[in-house]
Amino acid sequence: MSDLSKSHRILFLNTLAFTICFACWTLNGVLVTYLVDKGIFNWTVVEIGWLLGIPILSGSIFRLPIGILTDKYGGKIVFSILLFLCSIPFFLLPFASSFWSFAVLSFFFGLVGTSFAVGIGYTSVWYPKNWQGRALGIFGMGNAGAAITTFIAPTLLNFLSEKDPENGWKMLPIIYAITLVTIGILFVVFAKNKKSEGVSKTMKQLMSPLKTMRVWRFGAYYFLVFGFFVAYSQWLLPNFMNVYHTSLVMGGMFATMFSLPSGVIRAFGGYLSDKYGARQVMYWVLGSTIVISFLLMFPKMEIFTAGPGVLAANNGVVTELAADQVTVNGKTHKVNKKEISNDSETAIFPVKNSWQEIVVQQNQEVKKKELLAKGVTQIKFSANLWVYVVLVILIGISWGIGKAAVYKHIPEYFPNEVGVVGGMVGLIGGLGGFLGPIIFGYLLNATGLWTSSWIFIFVVSVLCLLWMHRTIINAMRTKSPDFTREIEDK
Repeated sequence: MSDLSKSHRILFLNTLAFTICFACWTLNGVLVTYLVDKGIFNWTVVEIGWLLGIPILSGSIFRLPIGILTDKYGGKIVFSILLFLCSIPFFLLPFASSFWSFAVLSFFFGLVGTSFAVGIGYTSVWYPKNWQGRALGIFGMGNAGAAITTFIAPTLLNFLSEKDPENGWKMLPIIYAITLVTIGILFVVFAKNKKSEGVSKTMKQLMSPLKTMRVWRFGAYYFLVFGFFVAYSQWLLPNFMNVYHTSLVMGGMFATMFSLPSGVIRAFGGYLSDKYGARQVMYWVLGSTIVISFLLMFPKMEIFTAGPGVLAANNGVVTELAADQVTVNGKTHKVNKKEISNDSETAIFPVKNSWQEIVVQQNQEVKKKELLAKGVTQIKFSANLWVYVVLVILIGISWGIGKAAVYKHIPEYFPNEVGVVGGMVGLIGGLGGFLGPIIFGYLLNATGLWTSSWIFIFVVSVLCLLWMHRTIINAMRTKSPDFTREIEDK
């Protein structure tokens, strides 16, 4: 078997395992919602929020140590152990009878989220530099595992609960556990261990890259493109239901339309990063995120303001009043009546309506230029549902490409510490997924605007782009001061 064939086999196993792990990582989003909806557990909104967030948190904060272990012992060993260990809390989940038992088990099965750090390190050691972007992009397609749970878990829950509505759900985590064990066995049988060249380094040497600002800059990019992807995968459903009054099923379908393309497009992002360079791709990703989040930040709104009114042409007395005119001493002044279009709810652009409301009375004496009817202008912006859906899908695709571009940087700058650096960047990105809904919730309470989350994303995107551009400019000035001066002089 050729070296490339071995590499492709490892990539296939890595991608399969990561897809299943990502599906397991997001299980609580469906399972907890189902258990509360059916009245099996009476958890509060706060408790539900924590149960959704705890697996994301544990899967994020342990990415760094798991990445270090991958660099030190190899991906086959670490991935196999991770798959077997994480199946245990899934087997135990049917015995959970309280919030705390469910929370503790959620914390431990959330460790499947660290599979990303293992797979990044394990995949990169099998491929040459010119294949890194594509390989890591294909591996990252495992993000689409979130859509697998969204599609399959609700159907399975309904099927399992037909005969036993109270306890039928308990088979679902067992099915997930058996799947993890099966993938673990496949890894043991078919994978081949391979360690990074930096394995002989001490722990202090392995951790040394974390002192460089570049790692934290990559983390900031990943906080945006991965963290907000995970956050919005959960946030979109209540967003659609509250703003556009969609059903649970329809809102879930729209949320899936956001998450599925974003995961699948990641391989294309790796190809683009190989062909044009990760930095060039990141410029496009951050630029498109700024533009799309700017378009999404405008809420459904209705504005009333003063419009053109009707003034008396001369002094006199109001002799006649009608719905569409005012007569002063025989002189008729036309008044526009209020007419509201029913098409404004489906309009793509803001719809303007202007009319006048009479402010004088019969037999009232008026002077020249006195206001007879005040002008009212209504601007109605419906934030068209389908336009919103398309923009959300586009920003998800942009983030999918960006996720691959960020991880294309890592083996280029840190070829022997991919697991450590990838783990740290993944940790920061995962924290974005945990903190995102919390930040969005506080912003919603403070402003009353569902689109306040897009305003926050717009600000973060601008800061990331400025940080990247300033770093590049400073590097150019350091490396080629004469060339930079020549540009500035011209």
